[in-house]
Formats: sequence, C-alpha cells, structure tokens
Amino acid sequence: MSGTADKPDLHLEVEAGNFHYPEDYAYDAGRGLTAETVNYICDVKRDPDWIREFRLRALEIFAKRANPTHWASKDLDTLDFDQIRYYLAKGQQAKRSWEEVPEDVKRTFERLGVPEKERKFLAGVEAQFDSEAAYSNIKQAVADEGVIFVGSTEGLHHYPEIFRPWFGKVIPSGDNKYAALNSAVFSGGSFIYVPKGVKLKHPLQAYFRINAEQFGQFERTLIIADEGAELTYMEGCTAPKFETATLHSAVVELVALRGAKIQYITVQNWSANVFNLVTKRGLAMEEAEIKWIDCNIGSRLTMKYPGVVLQGRKARGEVVSIALANNGQHQDTGAKMIHAADETTSNIIAKSISIGKGRASYRGLVHIPKHLRGCKNNTECDALLINSDSRTDTYPAISVRGHGNSAQHEASVSKVSAEQIFYMRQRGLTEAQAMSLSVNGFVNDLVSQFPIEYSVELKRLIDLEMEGSVG
Repeated sequence: MSGTADKPDLHLEVEAGNFHYPEDYAYDAGRGLTAETVNYICDVKRDPDWIREFRLRALEIFAKRANPTHWASKDLDTLDFDQIRYYLAKGQQAKRSWEEVPEDVKRTFERLGVPEKERKFLAGVEAQFDSEAAYSNIKQAVADEGVIFVGSTEGLHHYPEIFRPWFGKVIPSGDNKYAALNSAVFSGGSFIYVPKGVKLKHPLQAYFRINAEQFGQFERTLIIADEGAELTYMEGCTAPKFETATLHSAVVELVALRGAKIQYITVQNWSANVFNLVTKRGLAMEEAEIKWIDCNIGSRLTMKYPGVVLQGRKARGEVVSIALANNGQHQDTGAKMIHAADETTSNIIAKSISIGKGRASYRGLVHIPKHLRGCKNNTECDALLINSDSRTDTYPAISVRGHGNSAQHEASVSKVSAEQIFYMRQRGLTEAQAMSLSVNGFVNDLVSQFPIEYSVELKRLIDLEMEGSVG
C-alpha cells in the first residue's frame, strides 16, 4: 500500500521489523545486573547524584521482589537476568537531522518509514535504537509555542524544574518488580511538556527499536500537560526475531493538570521472543482527561495494564485496548481505574482474539471508595476464540462502595461461527479471508477510534496474523 499525505503507510506488517544489523556499540555495560552495571550507566549518562541514588535504591527493591506467582509465573521464571545486556548505545546525543544519524541506524528507521512519516503528519518524532534515542526533532512552529519534546536524559539535565517534581511520582520504584528494574537501569524514552492552553493539532511520536540479541530495553517516558493543554502521543515498537529472550520493560507516567487532555496510543508489533513487561499510569487532575488506546500484537508474553488515577473532581479516564494472541503467545492485558475524587468517570473497553494455542487474558481493576459521590465506571471485555485450542481468561476486580456511585460490567466470549464462515465462502472468499473478515468485524468499533494513519494498517496486520490460523 502506498501512502498519501492524509493516509501515510505505517508498514506495520508482521515481518516488517524482522531484520537487524551487526552490532557496533561505543557503550556496553556487559551482561548481568549489579551495582556496577547501574554505576556504569550513571557514569556514561552523567547522571546527577539524585538520579544515581534513585537507581541504586530501585536496584535493591528489584533484588528483594519475587516474580508474580499468581499468574504468568511459568513464563517469567524463564527469564535469566544474568544473561541480559542492560545498556547498549552507539552514542549519547540524539541527532537533530537524519544525515547525522549513524548509517546502520538510519537504514533501520528508513526501512520502518520513520523519516517519511515525520514529514507527512507528525509534529515531532523521536527514534530510539536499543538504549538511546538516535534521532529527536520537533517542528519549529510547535517549539515556538513552548512545547518541550526531548529524551528523558535531556529532560532531567536541561529542565529539572519541570522534570524532577513529577518523575517517579505517578509510578514509584516500589510499584512492582519490573517498575523497580526500569527505575534502576532506565535509558531513553520521551520527556514532553505542553504549556498552559497549548493544543497540539498534530501528534508527537516515538519509535522504539530493539536491534541486539539478549538485550533489555528500558525506556522511561514522562508527559506533562499543563492546565488546558492537549496532545496526542503515539508510539510504535518492533524487534527482530532471535532464538533467545529479549526483554522490554518500560515505565510511562502521564500528568494531566486541570482541564488538560492526553491521548496515548500504542501499537506494538514485537517479535515472538520478546517479554513485554510494561507499567503505564496517568494522573488526571480536576476536569482533566487521559485516554489510553492500546494495540498489543506479537511478543511471547505481554503484561500491561494502563491505568488512570482520577485525582481531581470530574476527571475522566479511558482505556481502549485490542490484544491478539497467536500460537505460543500470552497477551495478559487490561486496565486500572482508581477513583480518588467526586464525579469522576472511567471507561474500559477491551477486546481480545486468541488464535491457535494463543492465550489472551483480561485483568482489570476498578476502585471507587465509599467516601466519594457521583462516580461512574463502565467496563466491557469481549473475547473471540478462533480455534478449539485457543484460550481466554477474564479477571475483573471491581470495588464500588458508598452511595451515589455506579459501575457496570459486561463480558462475552464467542467463537467464530462455522456457519458464518461457510456462508462467506459461498460468496467466493477463501477460508482465511472469511476468518479475517470475522475478526476485523469483531474489533472494528475499536479500530475506528485509532487515528486513520493506524486503522487501515491495523486491519492489514490482523489479516496477516490470520494467515495459517484456519483448519
């Protein structure tokens, strides 16, 4: 498919990211995680003392915490933290022009179409290659409005008065084992600040690319929308296929101040060897709105539950997610909504597709305490099974107390109808085409909420995932 100015081709095909170049790194922390590894990262990145202390405290927390034992423990126990490489970089400074980016890195992102997408419809873009951003740029008109869009390292060095008050506050190091791991070795990711009243017309976007084998990518993103500000941030993720495990463990913190709106869109297309263990949470102040739009395809195991803490009166939170689990994959996804003020509203809509022996799980948490008034939650989780060996699980935890609060929950599990497939085949479709049409119909109402730049490609990606799933 060729792109146009209105509908750029995002190349999200299953195999689009399955390539890598020989390794040639200027900075390599080696294998294994110790205090020496953390100090190496601090020295290379010239971290201030408070960040070094933050990292070392997080390392202690990580070492003390066990893997979750109540779900996905069998898969997690196969991770060998002594064999993972925690920091690999070709250079420390993100380039402002593509011509300055190292040649092999530039070829990687050109194959993924990044420069073209930037020219066509993005207000700013950051491209991360293993541990560091290789390229970071923002359109001058956006920068002139006071918008800051840089890497996390540049954010903590150059904008400490904005960065430090919120860093680690939405997701503390002790939140969970993998948040602690990220806090110890984080590198890369985005720092964004949108000033009061500024409403970005075009999205900002980041691309996270893993190139090296037995590598861990640990980007850390902090986005702050000041009062009345609005922005959309999109991220794409790819990695080549290796026989050995690759770890991706990010932390994303969103802060929407009074009346602000943040929309955070993720389309992941990880290869089947990636463990994707991510913590994402937003803090919504009075009359603010945070919306997560999440598409999870690929990876060996994904554990991701975007959340919103509804801190201010009339704050709104929403999670819209699609998860597709193919053979050998487990998509354990969901959402968390914590109501902490009166008249707050949350909405969770999740759909999953399980193919072959794939497993999809929905894990949700909604909490409305008894002292609040006028709070509302809606939760919908629907699952589609493609084959007789496919599996789906639903684990909703909804706690609503007090008077004047309400919640509703709806869940469904269905299988692709043999009669429906037969009917479509009588109209000239192949069995695979009929399957794809059924699946796309199942998720169509959610895909329509994605930007047009993604929705067409998501349907193509689903078509490709469905190949070989029949029978």
